[in-house]
Amino acid sequence: MFPTEPATVNNGFSALLKNRGFMLLWIGQLISQLADKIFFVLMIALLEVYPPPVGIAENSMYSTLMVAFTVPAILFGSAGGIFVDRLPKKLIMVGSDIVRGLLTLCLPFLPREFFILLILTFAISTVTQFFAPAEQAAIPLLVRRENLMAANALFSSTMMGALIVGFAIGEPILSWAKDLIGEEYGQEIIVGGLYVLSGLIMQPIKFKEHKPHRESRTSVNPWAEFTESIRYLKKNRLVLNAMLQLTTLYCVFAALTVLTIRLAEEFGLKEKQFGFFLAAAGVGMLLGAAILGHWGDKLHHKPLPLIGFLAMALVLGVFTFTHNLLLALGLCALLGIGASLIGVPMQTLIQQQTPLTMHGKVFGFQNHAVNIALSAPLAITGPLTDAFGLRVVLVTMSIVVASVGVWAWQNTRKVLQDVI
Repeated sequence: MFPTEPATVNNGFSALLKNRGFMLLWIGQLISQLADKIFFVLMIALLEVYPPPVGIAENSMYSTLMVAFTVPAILFGSAGGIFVDRLPKKLIMVGSDIVRGLLTLCLPFLPREFFILLILTFAISTVTQFFAPAEQAAIPLLVRRENLMAANALFSSTMMGALIVGFAIGEPILSWAKDLIGEEYGQEIIVGGLYVLSGLIMQPIKFKEHKPHRESRTSVNPWAEFTESIRYLKKNRLVLNAMLQLTTLYCVFAALTVLTIRLAEEFGLKEKQFGFFLAAAGVGMLLGAAILGHWGDKLHHKPLPLIGFLAMALVLGVFTFTHNLLLALGLCALLGIGASLIGVPMQTLIQQQTPLTMHGKVFGFQNHAVNIALSAPLAITGPLTDAFGLRVVLVTMSIVVASVGVWAWQNTRKVLQDVI
């Protein structure tokens, strides 16, 4: 049982390929996602040429930079969605890219002071919080309802692909830029240029947007807008349930980014080769997204999220009992397929069930929740693994993931029965 609207026509990805506006949005966000990941690599690389301030050790500089990069996501995750409902989506997305590009291009001309780097990182990360909800709210404006499943499948797969590829190619691209353009400003030109290119690609998109009432445009009360999104989620339990499942999914992947470093050691790999496991999971997500994109309408009445959670729980439960690297990579691919069966349907449900006038607030709140979900496991997974061991942590995660999947499935059935 899958509580989204079934596709009336199974066009799969073919309909999206003919949709010029959607393709521009997809290409633009893909480049923007890559720019985000390479920008983070750039910030880490620049620490080598920025002298540490008095009283701050070199290792503390890395931690402080990480905080400056992640705190805006927690502080302003919901705030970005408020403006998405009031301003044109294209203006926010294109403007966010141009601003981030210009800020990055300013780096070579600013004093090499660590605190200036922190301020610039904080500013760019803050602007990013406006791009994310606008992007999610833009998809339903460009894609017909029957094609939302395929659209979200494509976006989810490329988002994971950008996460994996972006960090992998970040250092080679920056090294190439230094050699080709110049050591003083080549890296900044490449990253800033990617942001600007993303904005230029999305500029021709034409949206048919709902125009808010004049009084709603002139009176902005962030707290009232935030509480309105909370009230809406309490009222629409289907959307709230979907958001909780997405948050759980991101929690698992955030924890795995830490655990895969230990897993690499278990399989005799170098620590920096942990990306093999994440790459295998990314391949699984691509495969799952392709299945949903082409045959989502035929799977409409299947309990896809439940199957996804149980598949992920199975992988987590048996992972530390296998010692074959090839089998372990296959399990990671299965985990990725399970993640697609959760992420794609739940994102589609939120888009279908949320009114256009609430898209920005709801997606802003979702962005906020996901950012917190990503931060908490990153902070506690390492200490828990040191205290209890890798196997205990993975088995515990398996039990939690399976429990959440069964609870969410039963809760969704109950909500649908109450509606009917």
